[in-house]
Amino acid sequence: MMPILTRKGRNAALFALCISPAAWAGTLVDVSAEAMQEAPNDLAQATVFAEASGLAPRALAAQVNSLMAEAANTAKAYPRIKSRSGATFTHPNYGKNGRIDSWRMRSELVLESGDTEALSELLGKLQEKLGVANVQFLPKPETRKNAEDQAIQAAIAAFQVRAQLVARTMGKSYKIKQMSINSAAQGRPPMMQYRKANSMLSEAAPMPMEAGESQIQVHINGQIELAD
Repeated sequence: MMPILTRKGRNAALFALCISPAAWAGTLVDVSAEAMQEAPNDLAQATVFAEASGLAPRALAAQVNSLMAEAANTAKAYPRIKSRSGATFTHPNYGKNGRIDSWRMRSELVLESGDTEALSELLGKLQEKLGVANVQFLPKPETRKNAEDQAIQAAIAAFQVRAQLVARTMGKSYKIKQMSINSAAQGRPPMMQYRKANSMLSEAAPMPMEAGESQIQVHINGQIELAD
C-alpha cells in the first residue's frame, strides 16, 4: 500500500523534485582519448607437427606418434621451454570413385618459452624431422599488464586535458559523467609456416627469431557535463 501524503508532504515532495540534479543538468559533451605503450615481446610460442599419409590408419598412428614422442623427449632437455600436446587430426582421402583410398594424420606439439635463444635452438633440431608452424611473439601477462597500466594513466591524462580544453573554451566548469576504458594489443603477426629442414644436414641450425615489441593501445570514451 502506498503511503498517503499530507498537503505538507506533497509540497515537500514537489520541492525536492524541482531541485533534483536532473533539473540543473548542463550541456553534455562526448570526449575520447587514447594512448599507446610499447611492451617487449618476451614470450615466444611455436607449434611443431608430424604428418603422414598412407593406406593403414594404425600404421600412420604408429609413425606419427613415434615422431611426436621423440620430439617431446628432445624438448625435455630444455627446462626453460614448456611443452604440451596440441591437436591431432586423422581424416580420409577420397578417390574419384568416392571411396576412401588413403588416410592422413597430423599431430602437434606446442612449445612456449621466454628464452628465444633456447627455443630457436630446439626448433632447429626438431625441424630435421618435423614441420614448424605458427611461431609468434607476445608479451608475458605481467609485461602486458605493466604496459597497459602505463597506457591507462596516459590515456586518462589525455582525456582530462581534452575535457579541460572544452570547458575552458566554453567558459564553464565540468565534471565527468561516465567513462569507459578499452585496451588492445597489436603485436608481431605469426611467422610464416616452416616445413621440414633438409634431412641431409649433418647439424641442425637454429631457427632465426626476432621478437620485437607489441603496441598496447588504450582507448577512453566518456562524457562530461558542462556547468556555469
